[in-house]
Amino acid sequence: QVQLVESGGGLVQAGGSRKLSCAPSATTFTLNVMAWYRQAPGKVRELVAKISGDGSTTYTESVKGRFTISRDIAKNTVYLQMDSLNPEDTAVYYCNAAHREEDYSYGLDYWGKGTRVTVSS
Repeated sequence: QVQLVESGGGLVQAGGSRKLSCAPSATTFTLNVMAWYRQAPGKVRELVAKISGDGSTTYTESVKGRFTISRDIAKNTVYLQMDSLNPEDTAVYYCNAAHREEDYSYGLDYWGKGTRVTVSS
């Protein structure tokens, strides 16, 4: 079982930036699909950004133009650069990954324990 470890959370003022990182705790095969989710207090977990095996990216509408997902394939590491943060971005951010897109159909994806980002107004 692959354990993902997030880092980079913390307190930031509105308008500021923060960069999250996520990597597996041990060596594993290439994680071709990597994503960031978030869960705000009292809300369901939502997909924030995803980067697929071919490098294509997907963003939820509310973060387009402000957040950027990227990765280092050699390190199996995914990043989330968050700019122009606002209080509505306050949430626990979770890393998600899978070796293949098909793995999601079988529940073979992996999750981190989350890192909290708090944006003060």
